[in-house]
Amino acid sequence: MTDGSTSRSTLSRDATGTSGGTTVTTARTRLVGARTGWSADALVTVVRLARAVGQAGTRAARAASSVVTPLGWTVIAVTPVLLAAGYVWGWTELVLAGAVGAAITIVAVGYLVGRIRLHFALEPPPVRVAVGDAAQARLVVTNPTSRRSFGTVVDLPVGERIVPIAVPGTGSGDRVALSVALPTDRRGRLTVGPVKTVRADPVGLVRREYHWADASEFIIHPTTIDVPSTSSGLFRDLEGQPTRDLTVSDLAFHALREYVPGDDRRHIHWKSSAKTGTFMVRQFEQTRRSRMLLALSIASVDFGSDAEFELAVSAAGSLGARAIRDARDVDVIVSEITPEFAKRAVVAVRPLPTLTPNRLLDELAVVEHGPAALGVVDVARLASSAVPGISVAILIVGSTVAPRRLRAAAAAFPASVEVLAVQCDPDTVPGRRTLGALTVLTVGSLSDLRRAIRGGELE
Repeated sequence: MTDGSTSRSTLSRDATGTSGGTTVTTARTRLVGARTGWSADALVTVVRLARAVGQAGTRAARAASSVVTPLGWTVIAVTPVLLAAGYVWGWTELVLAGAVGAAITIVAVGYLVGRIRLHFALEPPPVRVAVGDAAQARLVVTNPTSRRSFGTVVDLPVGERIVPIAVPGTGSGDRVALSVALPTDRRGRLTVGPVKTVRADPVGLVRREYHWADASEFIIHPTTIDVPSTSSGLFRDLEGQPTRDLTVSDLAFHALREYVPGDDRRHIHWKSSAKTGTFMVRQFEQTRRSRMLLALSIASVDFGSDAEFELAVSAAGSLGARAIRDARDVDVIVSEITPEFAKRAVVAVRPLPTLTPNRLLDELAVVEHGPAALGVVDVARLASSAVPGISVAILIVGSTVAPRRLRAAAAAFPASVEVLAVQCDPDTVPGRRTLGALTVLTVGSLSDLRRAIRGGELE
């Protein structure tokens, strides 16, 4: 008994805030201080009640703000003012207006009662489609209740758009699958879903949304065309262009020279050696594996319209995808964008992934032109130094780039690089011209680009 009493007294001292000379301050000790008895308990009860009421009020305000629209808050605030002013000043019109506001508020609250008992599941569209291709998602509606449901309308967010879907009445236990056509008129990376059901009054005072199913993402690639192989037609450089560097072993024969110790005997030219009486070996011009550079301008100043830029993106996608399928070394670059409030301009280029055609087209799907991007001349200058070993450089621009700027962009590359400019303008006659060593293709459609790559005449 003595041990039990000692234990209880120790616990009592700890609860009151003292243990071994150390004082522990709790919320109760801060509130009641030196008070004891019923007054201390009453104070603690009042504080707890006030805290519970405050938390309940916060939850209620948060719930109300999620369903009451700005118009609804306006009506709720104005209605009592109108009623009070009407009764004080004796204006029947103000009283009538306040009564109408109160009535429509009460009716609006009735629209929030209950909820839709249907279950919705969204089957997403294919991950990748091209501009203009058909893309469909499937909405599966299930009625798990014992009663037939009425028809309703649900909303399906697709990017920044809202696609309304009419759901017919569904019998008990029935399952209905609805096909939903998704807009693919513009390239981009879009989020589909989640499906939303909305309960709202006709005036628009209240609105409650229920989210169903998960959101998914699909990518709309730019329009592309199957162009001829980049190793034929206009770009016949599969074996590489010879350079001025000489080597003892390659493909492009240059000349004969006398044998020196260390030369590979397999390259001895025996007929010439027999004539001269001295061993002669073949000497070659060093060739290189062709490396293609696609530089797409995204500066707004280089394009006269959005249609020109879309054609340029499609041209870059067509050429880049063809080069990747040809297993060529290809680099696709665009300008970096200077942030809106940056102190200094960002002078750099950004490479796009070229591991597979889909990876490249995924990035091109979200490329946009802007006034803060570098022009084609700066892009060419930066690309020339950033990408070594270029054999063919293709500059893709719009109609507003003058010949002087095209020549300046071409001059940024070494003389051994073949530079081609593709000028996109849907409103002009396609053609081909030369500006010194620079070849300029003017295309009005992807079909013009395919004919140009094949080497045919543009019409």
